[in-house]
Amino acid sequence: MRSEWLRKMALALIIGMTAVGVVACDDEGPAEEAGESVDNAMDDAGDSMEEAGEDVQDAAEDAQD
Repeated sequence: MRSEWLRKMALALIIGMTAVGVVACDDEGPAEEAGESVDNAMDDAGDSMEEAGEDVQDAAEDAQD
């Protein structure tokens, strides 16, 4: 009897922990949102730098011609 009760409790605990984990993953906290904003800003800055580099390279090639 006790073994059966322990199995049921262990199963209920595992199901409960899994449910809490799934629900918690859906909510993005302020730190995650800030991190995403920083990532986007860095991507935009990198794109701008790449475009500026290409513009400089094009201007240098035009100056040689």
